[in-house]
Amino acid sequence: MVKEGYYFGLPPLALGAAAMFLRWTVAGLILLCLAAFVFYFFRDPERIIPADAGAVVSPADGRVVVVTDEENAGRPGKRISIFLAIWNVHVNRSPAAGTITNMKYCPGKFSAAMRESASTDNEQNVITLATDSGEITFKQIAGLIARRVVCWKKSGDRIARGERIGLVRFGSRADLWLPRDSELLVKVGDHVKGGSSVIAFWPPRPKSVQPRAQKQVSSEENLSTAGKRT
Repeated sequence: MVKEGYYFGLPPLALGAAAMFLRWTVAGLILLCLAAFVFYFFRDPERIIPADAGAVVSPADGRVVVVTDEENAGRPGKRISIFLAIWNVHVNRSPAAGTITNMKYCPGKFSAAMRESASTDNEQNVITLATDSGEITFKQIAGLIARRVVCWKKSGDRIARGERIGLVRFGSRADLWLPRDSELLVKVGDHVKGGSSVIAFWPPRPKSVQPRAQKQVSSEENLSTAGKRT
């Protein structure tokens, strides 16, 4: 369980215990049930992170509600939107390994996260991640009940695939933008788990061998020059 769960869960737990001690049974049961729900909501299960090269994992638990073509900064690509119901795990995870090059908090509305307009109009954190394959963007988006977007990382941080990066409290949405040459593996209606469900493949860019070749040529030239001097 994430530490925020203790902040929200311990007060109703203590009040519920006090109410039961005073024999205010109904109030005590309501408070204890509320505490149990809060602890359940803030659960943080371990996940098996796929090690396949180029695998892009889901940034959140939930149901895929949108898969659509969309440009990002003039680059053609695809957006996957995941709706997190109130009973889903709400810890968000990094979809790939890389370095956070930009993180932007955008204040906004708190309309229902199921709405298409939530991707642009609702309060959100927009995170740009530089990976070995290229640059991707994902968002933590608040919803009708969720009123707080929490991110534990900052710009410049190096993060691993599937690493915990934050959460959105009590129902929300997560968006992921990938370039057009990535291979999507999910469709609308699919249920995914953050950090463990592979939702796309985007192979790393091949590293150039030119610098190594130049180094080899340089070494051969040095040997040749040394031979002439001898």
